[in-house]
Amino acid sequence: MQRRRFKQTTSLKDRLASFAEELKAKAKRLRPGPEQDALLKRARQADTASHIDEWANSPGLRPPR
Repeated sequence: MQRRRFKQTTSLKDRLASFAEELKAKAKRLRPGPEQDALLKRARQADTASHIDEWANSPGLRPPR
């Protein structure tokens, strides 16, 4: 069985940022409570993943030659 592969049209950083913004917008429409907290937590995780990806791909982290 072969894996289906496809090219992403946007970068991971952009996808994570838009996902986080969507979650924050949804959370803003909800009343305070566990559902809103869960959405805000996922938004923070997406922001953190974006920062980690940016750090991991920074020019300062290249393997030695």
